[in-house]
This record gives sequence, structure tokens and C-alpha cells, in this order.
Amino acid sequence: MNQPLPFEGLRVVAVEQAVSGPFCTRQFADLGAEVIKIERPDGGDFARAYDGALNGVSAYFAWLNRGKKSVVLDLKNESDLARLRELVLGADVFVNNLAPGAIERMGLGYDALAEAAPRLIWVGISGYGPNGPYRDKKAYDMLIQAEAGVVSMTGTPNEPAKVGISVADIGAGMYAYSSATAALYRRERTGIGDRIDISMFECMTEWMMPPIYTLIGTGKAPSRAGLRHNMIVPYGAYACADGSVLFAIQSDREFRRFCEHVLLDATVADDPRYGENAQRLANRETLEAIIADSLGTVSVTTVVSRLEAGGIANAVVNDVADVASHAQLGARERWTTVETYAGVVPALIPPHNLASSPSRMGRVPGLGEQATPEPRDEHRDHQSRRSAPHA
Repeated sequence: MNQPLPFEGLRVVAVEQAVSGPFCTRQFADLGAEVIKIERPDGGDFARAYDGALNGVSAYFAWLNRGKKSVVLDLKNESDLARLRELVLGADVFVNNLAPGAIERMGLGYDALAEAAPRLIWVGISGYGPNGPYRDKKAYDMLIQAEAGVVSMTGTPNEPAKVGISVADIGAGMYAYSSATAALYRRERTGIGDRIDISMFECMTEWMMPPIYTLIGTGKAPSRAGLRHNMIVPYGAYACADGSVLFAIQSDREFRRFCEHVLLDATVADDPRYGENAQRLANRETLEAIIADSLGTVSVTTVVSRLEAGGIANAVVNDVADVASHAQLGARERWTTVETYAGVVPALIPPHNLASSPSRMGRVPGLGEQATPEPRDEHRDHQSRRSAPHA
């Protein structure tokens, strides 16, 4: 028997656009919250116009905005701005990812709302945070990847590259969601909301800590390695007679099994140049020449069979079409459909995977599809079910 979704009864108001804010709030929508997406009258969220890949619906917009209510308000109009303020004061969570200072100029900054709405969880997402010398610098996904050093770690030794998906936006959106969830959990015990400021740059620099620690500890940062790991050898894509296979060695014990089962030459593991990962990394060129000679005349199927026999982790380098038709997604019945304002489209079930309450796969709204909801007294609505504060 299905249980209520975790966020049923929760109201999230979002002044959001593009990816980071919408990705955060879509998690709430999938798990039952009422998400009120505030959009401009002149086209709404600009992600609506990225493309028309799905019957005229933008691929990004369809992915990020299902299950939300689209409400059009002209925030340059005093009356509409007052309506938004009423909605925010009655919300549980308020998410915004406008340019730094924009939401404060509307009178919707945390300090302007905290006294009237002490239980509100206020979430701001920006490129670099609400202060510091980069506060007002424009920030888009690829720019943040570059500024945070992600680009310096991605690509081939000869040419850097960005990650092929919006990793900075997605990372910031997920940190915003998890931080808001943590604040809601604490509010159940204390009755008090909180301010959350998420910086895309800080999210990416947090993920950059392994190479930063390597630099601190050794004086040298890892180098770009394309489809190879820049800190572990062998780990990456290697050519076979009819294609490539990707495999990963995580320990010296696994390397010995790799030599025995895949290279069919256990003596390689006894060579002092390759006994430990630090040595293999230092002697990468000669070791990878041995691997190339061994696998270059063998089929991918044979190499994969050897890897499986040796218990070595491996994968095929799939393209987008391969992933869309992946057997594992089919076997686990991860594909479903959602309604949009332009028809039904396929959708992947999100990986929340709460056994007792499947995610809600709501409609992708057209611009201004819903009327402005009635404001509510958030304090009154929650007083009866609020936990007593801890002593």
C-alpha cells in the first residue's frame, strides 16, 4: 500500500529560471510538494525557448519542471509583487536563483522576510555567493566549470573540455535541495526556519578537492587524461581489435588479477615498476604500451569475458542512443510518460526510490497555466502538527 509522499502539504514558491533552481524544486515536486513556479509574462523561464525538441517543448524545460504550477506575475508591477510576497510569507520553502541582489531589491531577501515568516526556509542560488569580489560576476554552467578548475581536469592532455552535461547547475540544485531538506528536518524540532545561500562555484570547488589535495600534498596537480583516470592506472578506455572497452583497477590485488586473467601474463604484476598504484602512475607510458600490445589484437567480447572472469569492473562507452535504450533501464522499468502542454513525452522515473511512495510524475505546465493560488497562513497551517522544540 502506497504511503503519502514525503512532502505532501508542503508549499514551495520559486522565482527560478534555467537549471539550478528548477532542478532543486523539481525534487520537491516529485516527492509531493506543491511547487509554485513564478514566471515572467514575456515568455517565462528562458529555458522554455532553449529548443523545441519534444513536440515544441524544450528538452531542459520538460526535464526540470514537471509537477509544478506555472503562475505568471509581472514583478515590476507593485500589485503582482505584493501577491508574490503574500505567497512567499505563507510558503515553507522559497527558492530563487536570480542575479545577486535582484530578489533583495524586490523586498524578498531573507532579512526582509524573517520576522514575518520565522519558519520560512529561504534558499538563494548564485554563481559565487552573496558577497566577495565575484558576487556580481555573471555565472553560467560552463563559466563556473572553467573558474572552478573542472575544465582543467577534463579533456585530453592536449585540449581541455567541459563536462558534457550542466554539472555545475545540477550540483548547485542538488545541494540546494539537500540543504533545504536538512533545514526542514531541523524546523520540525525547533520551529525555526533558516537562510541557505548556495554558490555554484563553491559546489564545484568542493568536488575538486581530490586534485586540490594532490596539489597540496605533492606540489603537482593531476594532469588531464581523456578517457583515462588521472590518478589511478590502469583505469579508462583501452583499444581492442574491434573497438574499446573501459575498465577500472582499484587495488594492487585487482591489478594482479588483471594481469593473470586479462593480459594473460602474471609476471607483469611482479615487475617493481607496476607493483603499486603510485609506481604504475609514474610508469604509465610503459605499462599502457604493454596493455595496448596485449589487447590490440583481441575482440571487445573476448576482453570483456576476461575482465568478468577476473572480477574486474568494466563498462561499454555508450552513446546517447545506447543509454536511451539501455537494457538495465528497461529491466527495472524506469521509463514512464508525463503530460506536457504539447502532448505526452517519455520520462525517466527519478532515482529517489522510496519503496512505499513512488515519485509523482506531474504535468509539465504551459506558461501561466495556473491562476495565482490563494496565500495561506503558514504559521497557522503548521502550528497543529509542529513538534515541540528541544530543550
